[in-house]
Amino acid sequence: MWNRTELKFRGKQAFRRNYAEAVGASLIFTFLSGLFSLNTGTAGTARDVADDGVVTIGPGASSFGSNTFRGLTINIRMTLALLLILLVLAVVALALRFFVVNVLEVGKNRFFLYNQTEKAKMKRILEGFTSGHYMNLVKTMLLRDVFLFLWSLLLIIPGIVKSYEYLMIPYILADNPGMNWKEASQISRRMMTGQKWNAFVLDLSFLGWFLLDYFTCGILGVLMVNPYYEATLAELYAYNKSQAYQEGYIR
Repeated sequence: MWNRTELKFRGKQAFRRNYAEAVGASLIFTFLSGLFSLNTGTAGTARDVADDGVVTIGPGASSFGSNTFRGLTINIRMTLALLLILLVLAVVALALRFFVVNVLEVGKNRFFLYNQTEKAKMKRILEGFTSGHYMNLVKTMLLRDVFLFLWSLLLIIPGIVKSYEYLMIPYILADNPGMNWKEASQISRRMMTGQKWNAFVLDLSFLGWFLLDYFTCGILGVLMVNPYYEATLAELYAYNKSQAYQEGYIR
């Protein structure tokens, strides 16, 4: 079984050997994944308009007068327009996540896997788009997101358990971009058998770093925490891959 302290030590050593490139790769993914998230910042606008009540136009208008009716009509139209804008933004954000961010996630993992044994170039984060398996990556990562969403509907705990069960999928795809969903998910589940709790504890061991990142407004995350965390997870996958070869369920 892997040792948490050893994994973190090797991860830290790997990213420090290639510090600038590791920070750059992590920063690109963090920035774009945040930019393309569903938190558009306008969600509260429609609610605020809807909660304003009746808009009265003109001095001395009666509560049931024509001006009030026109004001209410304008209010409804504005609310519907804002809801439509939010819907369009949500659809665009989802499309960008599925067709861009998920593929970048695989590329980011590919960078950190290479960075274990060499000074990887930052351009490796884009290799998901040039591997010749772009649509397979989109499809497989989309299925991962869909299944995680459906499991999370059952309750929080099943969703968390499944997130650790599927943790290795982006790393498996980074190694084998042509692998389909069925194979990738089966291998990830087997790799994480008996390891989900330990992986959860591994994440908890970064909690102090994440808090420091928060109090430094993300500066520490950019300069150290994010690449350190990513390099450590790459070490976890390397261990699981080695075990999988020994147990014979991958060749």
